[in-house]
Amino acid sequence: MITLHGIVLAATYIVGSVSVALLVSQYRRISDEERVLLDKTSKESALERQRLLSLINNMGEAVVATDGEGKIIIYNAAVLELLDTNQTLDNKSLDSILKLKNASGKSVKATSLLENIKTGATNTDLVHEFAPGDHMNIYINIASIKLGFKDESGSGFIIIMRDITKEKSLEEERDEFISVVSHELRTPVAIAEGNISNAVFATGKKADKKLVKSALTEAHDQVVFLSNMINDLATLSRAERADVKVEYSTLDPAELLHTIVPEYEQDAKDKGLKLSGSAAKDVKKIRTSELYLREILQNFITNSLKYTKKGTVLVHVRSNLAGDAVFSVTDTGIGLSKSDQKHIFEKFFRSEDFRTRESSGTGLGLYVTAKLAHKLGAEITVESKLNKGSTFTIRVPSIKKKS
Repeated sequence: MITLHGIVLAATYIVGSVSVALLVSQYRRISDEERVLLDKTSKESALERQRLLSLINNMGEAVVATDGEGKIIIYNAAVLELLDTNQTLDNKSLDSILKLKNASGKSVKATSLLENIKTGATNTDLVHEFAPGDHMNIYINIASIKLGFKDESGSGFIIIMRDITKEKSLEEERDEFISVVSHELRTPVAIAEGNISNAVFATGKKADKKLVKSALTEAHDQVVFLSNMINDLATLSRAERADVKVEYSTLDPAELLHTIVPEYEQDAKDKGLKLSGSAAKDVKKIRTSELYLREILQNFITNSLKYTKKGTVLVHVRSNLAGDAVFSVTDTGIGLSKSDQKHIFEKFFRSEDFRTRESSGTGLGLYVTAKLAHKLGAEITVESKLNKGSTFTIRVPSIKKKS
């Protein structure tokens, strides 16, 4: 039977756990005299167990107490929720409820973790496998405890477990993001550095001015690419941060469209394209973030101009029956395959189409667009046919003012 003394020892070993610290502080209120009495009678020991159960059941983390052999003595409701079961766990072996694997995929016995602990506490990250292909990343904190006051009393363990699947996923995504960004930045930096070095060398040798100009132009293009990448990363950071306050205002969608389109008329003219904007009659005003919506539309227009060799880019806005503003950007560009359409809004996605590879891009523009749209509660869709063109659409709802 697990005693009060054992629980206090376990709690003191588990450093940094707020919930366990609360459990310890609650029991410290019991006088020394009461502790002795609780250890003497089975009736009061049962009361102690009930109090303990009440405390640990109010803890958010899954808590299990075992004897020295790893047999479960007591546990809270969070354990059942964590392991997705409603079966009783009393007297079961820890190995029978935890199917653990390490980062290499090798099976790990829970009891082997207990055997490695002599004193103090330890913690580790492992994977619990519910079934093949269905697993959960789990954080396990283990402390060795005494099960009684006397020296001859047995020892046991307190195990605290927490689902860290989401944390691990975010950590892996962050590491992958850093790796990809480092690679994407390294290439243009190397190209720019090489061209500038060549230009400096050629100038000293009194080389052809055209060669020098060509090298500097290429270096300039790479610096512009870097600038665009940094701007996209800054926008992405703003879009993904939960603590960034979104400023909402009431705006006229038609008016916004007619202020954005002229900004790109010269770019379209330089490529021999026709860019035009139109608005349906009686477009309703909406309350949204003008900053975010402007960036989304700019990304759509920029993207269409980049991948359209000839023809037109049409920007249109209308209101649907719900009063949402529906913007669409339609081009006569190279289009997207059905496979590419599934991934177009993913981070750093670039189509394998050689025509796409001819145009420089950070691979972040449409991903950032999707993140900004999510902030606005907006919905983005794409319709496209190879060699025919694409239509990017965003439905923007009106955000109600908080009362």
